[in-house]
Amino acid sequence: MPELRKDPVTSRWVIVATEHPMHPADFNVEASPPRGGVCPFCPGNEAGTPPEIAAFGEDGRAPNGPGWWLRVVPSKSPALRIEEDASRGGRGIYDVMSGLGAHEVVIETPNHDTDLADMPDSQVEKVIWAYRDRMLDLRKDKRLLYALVFKNHGAAAGATQDHPHSQLIATPIVPKRVQEEIKGARQYYDYRERCIFCDILQQETKERDRLVCENASCISIVPFAGRFPFETWVLPKVHASDFTQIGKQEAIDLARGLKETLYRLKRTLNDPPYNFMLHSSPFQEPDEDVYHWHIEIIPKLTRTAGFEWGAGLYINETPPEMAAQALREPL
Repeated sequence: MPELRKDPVTSRWVIVATEHPMHPADFNVEASPPRGGVCPFCPGNEAGTPPEIAAFGEDGRAPNGPGWWLRVVPSKSPALRIEEDASRGGRGIYDVMSGLGAHEVVIETPNHDTDLADMPDSQVEKVIWAYRDRMLDLRKDKRLLYALVFKNHGAAAGATQDHPHSQLIATPIVPKRVQEEIKGARQYYDYRERCIFCDILQQETKERDRLVCENASCISIVPFAGRFPFETWVLPKVHASDFTQIGKQEAIDLARGLKETLYRLKRTLNDPPYNFMLHSSPFQEPDEDVYHWHIEIIPKLTRTAGFEWGAGLYINETPPEMAAQALREPL
């Protein structure tokens, strides 16, 4: 029989198919066709991007030149702009704000064909540090309240360049999805005086039905009420609300854990397009005891259709336990 499952953080309900579940081989994953032309993210084409904001590279390297291991540049088509004023207004009953914010691109590697799932652990660690460094820098601007790191892998997931990259958008508001998580976490903490995410990790570590992989300080799970088939979360084992406070060993373990999770998804699902999002606490409201930063990975295996849009109720066609078991298969 199908099940209705309630997300313990947001109280969102999900329908989980159990009678005729979809297995990895049932999903039709189409490879993204390669794009032609000159790649602006490849070494030697640095002039094809706006001037870099930050970079990791060889000693003595000149900015915006070769010899880099990772670059961060402004988006050529920014969703929001740092130059805007923090103005608010109204149009009758409608609220309006200026397009203040920041939109940056993290070019994760000089290698055009090597995604996070296949990079050396040390290169994934550089990506983690780049996320942290850029968030720390942007939070100095008191007009900005939040920064969301996200990655679109594959054309079906919204990627407009084949070269491995992720993005960061900082906003003068806290996004609704993050607000919902914080509100749910706060309600749980007020009732039980514990972090809901820590309790989830404790139960998942004990039961292990939805556990994908783990190391000393990082764990990967398929959430009990995941919205989408093979949705996967990566979380630190030790409670932490603010991603930017990550330590060296935690960053090393996160790089290993994130890479292994992405590799398992790639191997199990034939390199699906996916999105991942890093949810951390807001800049000005850390909620240190309440919230728990984490990465949500969503493979693009099904389409959101009329029922989901109309009801706000998702249908997950692969039970989380089945998805986790498939992802745990030996590499």
